[in-house]
Amino acid sequence: MRIAVLIKQVPDTDDVKMDPERGTMIREGAGGVVNPLDLNALEAAMRIRLAGDSVTLLSMGPPNAEEALREGLSFGADRAILATDRAFAGSDSWATSKVLAAMLEKIGVPDLIIAGEKATDGETGQVGPEVAALLGVPVETRVTRLEKSGDGIEVDCTLEDGILTQRVQLPCVVTVLSDINIPSLPTLAGKKSAYLKDVETLTAESLGFGPDEVGLDVSPTRVVRIDRPEIARTAEKFFAKHEEELEAGLNRVVEILSNCGVLRGAPE
Repeated sequence: MRIAVLIKQVPDTDDVKMDPERGTMIREGAGGVVNPLDLNALEAAMRIRLAGDSVTLLSMGPPNAEEALREGLSFGADRAILATDRAFAGSDSWATSKVLAAMLEKIGVPDLIIAGEKATDGETGQVGPEVAALLGVPVETRVTRLEKSGDGIEVDCTLEDGILTQRVQLPCVVTVLSDINIPSLPTLAGKKSAYLKDVETLTAESLGFGPDEVGLDVSPTRVVRIDRPEIARTAEKFFAKHEEELEAGLNRVVEILSNCGVLRGAPE
């Protein structure tokens, strides 16, 4: 079985700046890490692989996204490919999916494509299903169990009202939740091996895209306004160094809850 894992590098900081004109994230200067759910996807791939199976990592991003792919290689993946080109800048989920689908077609569509359900820098959950739609293969989302079953796979999908178990023919796309596993830690030998492997690179041209087919200009998503939430609430602090201070704090809590209608009267 040929398995592919979609990896994304996301900012390793809460202090992310936005470009108010373009409505895009300013990634320069922000450290990068592997999107957490993509580590669950990689762990799922490594657990399901058998002797003879191969695991390929694919990502689209700036040149420094190579570090995220090398981290993935340190877990035991066999191959890593990065699509990087200034023409990709500003791509929304649809434009990104076009690039990822083209990468998968270029290497020959794998039997199983696994990705995290969503990324921490977007929270859309759209890339996995969009890649599946572009490739014309089935997709299963919100997966919390993944096993081989005959010539296909069996998955558990977490829904609002329970668990849906399905058997799916290959090839297909699966997006996973964190409940599926706990990602392993790479070994020292794995980290050394990762830096001895080549990370292949692809450009817009090598994927067959013209300058007007990818990037911000062809992304249908439009950010019309950026607002930053303002914290208007205040806090009262009681330092219980003495019994009377502790009692005053507890009485204040009871008063607030009573005024909100949570309590119908102060306890005696």
